[in-house]
Amino acid sequence: MGALTHESLVEYLLEEAYEVAETIETGGGDAELQAELGDVLLQVVLHARLAEERKAFTLDDVAHGLSAKMIRRNPHVFRPDGSLQDGFPATVEEIVVTWDAVKKAEKPERGHVFDGVPAALPALARAQKLLDRAERAGVPAAGSETAVDAPATEAELGELLFGIVAAARRNGLDAERALRGAARRFQDGQGSAASP
Repeated sequence: MGALTHESLVEYLLEEAYEVAETIETGGGDAELQAELGDVLLQVVLHARLAEERKAFTLDDVAHGLSAKMIRRNPHVFRPDGSLQDGFPATVEEIVVTWDAVKKAEKPERGHVFDGVPAALPALARAQKLLDRAERAGVPAAGSETAVDAPATEAELGELLFGIVAAARRNGLDAERALRGAARRFQDGQGSAASP
């Protein structure tokens, strides 16, 4: 095995994150969740150690940056000194509005509602994130008029999606690539949309 680099570790970071998700979704229990979270934390430690070796930042810097960001982005929870507020907003919507406003102020260079949605997300997660962003920004979801009535449960939805993938495969189509293309066309179609 060659030298460890940020690039060589990416696949392991993603794999460990997916293992955490699987443990949660399948009810793996606290002991398994603890172990899987430890594996993710190991990836964070390795990346921080590589950065420290090139004198970029340390694990302490990562932790301090996270703490400062959580305080800054959650004024409904924390005072600027990090102490807890006396009360909290009544609704999730109020929290999301505050979060979005703080993020917009922090990153004014993000001029479009979709800026910051990772292109490397799996197609299904990316499509959902793009639609969420459009809705939160009040941007008309052009292209989503092809939406179909969803099944009543996630199990039924999963079966429907699995069937679509099977049919696509049977016809020589790549469902992941097809959805990436549809998401890209949706995003491109919103190119003139206002920022959040």
